[in-house]
Amino acid sequence: MSTHAPTQTDPATGEELHDVRLHVNGIVHQVRLPARRLLSDALRHDLGLTGTHVGCEHGVCGACTVLLDGQPVRACLMFAVSAAGQELTTVEGLAQPDGRLGHVQQAFKECHGLQCGFCTPGFLTTITAGLRDNPDPTEDEARDMIGGNLCRCTGYQNIVKAVCRAAELGRLEPDQEDQS
Repeated sequence: MSTHAPTQTDPATGEELHDVRLHVNGIVHQVRLPARRLLSDALRHDLGLTGTHVGCEHGVCGACTVLLDGQPVRACLMFAVSAAGQELTTVEGLAQPDGRLGHVQQAFKECHGLQCGFCTPGFLTTITAGLRDNPDPTEDEARDMIGGNLCRCTGYQNIVKAVCRAAELGRLEPDQEDQS
């Protein structure tokens, strides 16, 4: 819930608007939103972070997955005002601070896990969180890690390979953010 009282009413819709500070990928954004604006819509339309995709709009497919304080959440099921004051990471925030691809991104590239790419942002954020919890998954654990995300291209083999490769990359060279 937003801790901010409504500050204005949208003259076009009559909806009350709330001033909300969203911390996304290390940057603070001050936005004015209706209380019912979905986080996925706020990220895409209000902040221009179009990497977060909306697939099913029911939280089933996982394409809209972002990290909220490091944990994967479905952005299409959460109100943006609920994220106020918490740290959000979208797919745009997964690159290393020097701009190089993060391990999961690099592994997807190497293992051809991208497929058509629509579901990729949700997979990347989900796997990033999963590898923090289990940095050395077996192939079965990698399959379990991505079990909540749907790929309509049915290319799970390469995505599972990418999970294992990302784990290997993490062991060889920890991400710069992990070194701080």
